[in-house]
Amino acid sequence: GIGAPASVRPVAAQTVLVGGGKMGAALLGGWRAAGRPAGELAVVEADPARRAWLTTEVPGVPVGPTVDAVAPAAGFDAVVAVKPGDVPAACAALAAAPAGPPARALSVAAGVTLSALARCLPATAVLRAMPNTPALVGAGAAGLAAGARAGDADVAWAEGLLSAVGIVVRVGEGLLDAVTGLSGSGPAYVFLVAEAMVEGGVLAGLPRDAARSLAVQTLLGSARMLAETGDGPEALRAAVTSPGGTTAAGLRALEAAGVRSAFLEAIVAAAERSRELGA
Repeated sequence: GIGAPASVRPVAAQTVLVGGGKMGAALLGGWRAAGRPAGELAVVEADPARRAWLTTEVPGVPVGPTVDAVAPAAGFDAVVAVKPGDVPAACAALAAAPAGPPARALSVAAGVTLSALARCLPATAVLRAMPNTPALVGAGAAGLAAGARAGDADVAWAEGLLSAVGIVVRVGEGLLDAVTGLSGSGPAYVFLVAEAMVEGGVLAGLPRDAARSLAVQTLLGSARMLAETGDGPEALRAAVTSPGGTTAAGLRALEAAGVRSAFLEAIVAAAERSRELGA
């Protein structure tokens, strides 16, 4: 839960990103696009080839192989975006930084609990998020949970970082597995639907390129209607479904095949698997 901090922690001059992989790079790109100065950011990346790529992609942002190489002399904040198995080593390096441990740290590593983060960084306000891959195009969705030492200012800081690449929903840590099942794994469900729609168009006689263009734009347009009209999915579905028409016939086939039930089961199964991995 969100606890009252012992004192208000001002936003540090620099945010150190540990891990420059796809998600880390997506966050970094979002921060720069949102106007965060390069001098307020730094990246720790162990892989030499990835470091070289990041240096080219984000000029002016210090990129180094270790925390010691990029951590400022004064206080800093941290974002941990490494693989789950690398989190203990990353947090140990942050805790031993020349300027002392970060005031606050946000982890986007799947399955690493707030209690585990707090053990690695006992003097730091820790937060945990589950973003998804559409963050790569600035359209992500993330669930955010705060540790016991994190106050409102710390949550606002984390929300600001994550909102640069999408939307943020505050949840209790116990609900992050459900977030994983829905939005974390959700892009794969949508991509599967897109595959099926393309194949259906081909089966109905369309050239594959045309089927792909139509399927992608249909998904994009439908998502925008959900986001922008203010109408719920039930109302939008009803508006396009004329009695006895083509859409009604298609929906009948989907319901007969148990598609709705399959999605429910998929989200619950992914959430349960997330719980297992966290344990």
